[in-house]
Amino acid sequence: MKEYLIPANTKKGELIFGLFRPFDLILLGSGVGISLLLLMLIQLTSTTSVILVLTPALICGFLVLPVPNYHNMLIVITEAFEFLSHRQKYIWKGWCAISDEKRKK
Repeated sequence: MKEYLIPANTKKGELIFGLFRPFDLILLGSGVGISLLLLMLIQLTSTTSVILVLTPALICGFLVLPVPNYHNMLIVITEAFEFLSHRQKYIWKGWCAISDEKRKK
């Protein structure tokens, strides 16, 4: 009886490995690439230098981390930023509102 035309997981079929958009993989690859470049350029003599070198890969890995009810952390952060910074003012025009156009007539 419950025959649906569109399966519930259609969005996952559009993603790479069912999790990543192309931008997500580019972001992760650039973070890992920067970390690898820093590994070759910086001598790892202390714990702070190791943390400094691994920071780009860890940040990019955190941003593409899947989150329930959202795509990943990058989407959560951008949605929160847009919600807090771009408040929209909705003007309600209902059936009992008198608009300026009606007054001019």
